[in-house]
Amino acid sequence: MRVRNFGILAVLFLLPNACHRTRPELSLRFPEHAYTIDTLVVQTGTGRHTVLVKATMHVPYVKNIVDIAYQSFNIFEPIAIDSLAIDAREAPILFAIGVGAYKAVNNAESLPLSRRKGPAKNEKIEQALAAGFVVVEPGCRGRENQLPNGLYYGKAPAAVVDLKAALRYLRYNEGHIPGNVDKIIALGCSAGAALAALLGVSGNSELFESYLKNLGVPNEDDHVFACACYSPIIDLEHADMAYEWMFGTVPTKYGLVNQKLSKYLKEQFAEYQRSLQLSPADSFGILTADRYGEYLLQQYLYPSAASFIQRLSDEQRIEYLREHPWLHWDSSSVSFTFTDFVNSIGRLKGLPAFDDFRLRSPANSLFGNEKINARHFTVFSQRIATNGKDTTIDDEVHMLVKLMNPHTFLLDKPAECAHYWWLRNGTLDTHTSFTIMVNFALLLQQRGCTVSTWFYWDAGHCGDHGTDDLLQWMQGITGYTLHRTQ
Repeated sequence: MRVRNFGILAVLFLLPNACHRTRPELSLRFPEHAYTIDTLVVQTGTGRHTVLVKATMHVPYVKNIVDIAYQSFNIFEPIAIDSLAIDAREAPILFAIGVGAYKAVNNAESLPLSRRKGPAKNEKIEQALAAGFVVVEPGCRGRENQLPNGLYYGKAPAAVVDLKAALRYLRYNEGHIPGNVDKIIALGCSAGAALAALLGVSGNSELFESYLKNLGVPNEDDHVFACACYSPIIDLEHADMAYEWMFGTVPTKYGLVNQKLSKYLKEQFAEYQRSLQLSPADSFGILTADRYGEYLLQQYLYPSAASFIQRLSDEQRIEYLREHPWLHWDSSSVSFTFTDFVNSIGRLKGLPAFDDFRLRSPANSLFGNEKINARHFTVFSQRIATNGKDTTIDDEVHMLVKLMNPHTFLLDKPAECAHYWWLRNGTLDTHTSFTIMVNFALLLQQRGCTVSTWFYWDAGHCGDHGTDDLLQWMQGITGYTLHRTQ
């Protein structure tokens, strides 16, 4: 179903992110016979499995190519597991987004799965294949893409446009590609999680139509069935406020940040949080800034810590509690203050955490344009940096920020939203405030989505305690089981 939005955002269309060079037109038909066979040995919760994979690499997914190195994808189809042939033609598709820090993903440089080592080796992809899922691994443009003449061609919203184009390509080739295009699950971590979240809430939105048309993308749907987001870096226009709410009085390795500015941002966060009028389903009441710490403790941090400590041996537990004297353990439950918890994990970023006064953060670079590498995207940083009381953000930048924020599509409801969500973060992650993911989860629940949210105790940014729980969730929401052909 195509969802049309004629609200105020649709009136303010942005011009397509044009690239000043000749672009070849490519076929949009999937090359069914251009595959190789790869063999993987995958360790899962059920043991060690040998998976035979049909791999079709470097498939361009737009007709009007800007850069084929990025605007192409790999698709992996499991055809045998432990020597037993399987039929994955109708298997769910894991759409694995490898973006980090809003940088480009160069698909042309990707290796076959069996040759990947270290950080390039993606366990979630391999375990999904061992469970019989089809995996699509898209490349996309990013904020650092630059032509020899100095022009940039991957600034916002290029990455999400490319990913939507890849989704439309998959649907255009339904029946020719492996996998069920009605059961696509977007997966990402950090900025990749932000892009997965955007795909999940902005399905078929008209706000991206002009960009997609410029790339020669077929008129197909681009919504997804579900999203799995690890440590999502979203709501960038309010992220500096949220960061000061959580870490404002925690020193960096260089000492405390400017407390006057921190206090101002913290007050701005309180006002913003109040405006959301979020009411958790557990009768907590309206979730305000002054009650948020207690909510995080009761809903996430205490249960996560207790689960972690209970799994330790007696000897390990004694040592762990000795190393964490602020944490109090009473046979099966824990208690600690939110302040002690935040002080224990420390502060990673300076002030501001995202819209850096000197334009040095990835987010500043994300909102550049063809000629300018980085720009401010909040009124606060713009005014401090320029020492101008009345300066503001250009309408173009303001619209780009809205376009890159999943909240836009939840609060205004102009698009099709995925129903199933898996949101995860580590309790040691200090890249953004914990309120960012939790607010998003509550907004999704308010929209009627089914949301699984959790914080992994003592895990860091994009960390988890294994992938079996994710696979079980994917199998549960899709109802998928392996279909063996012999």
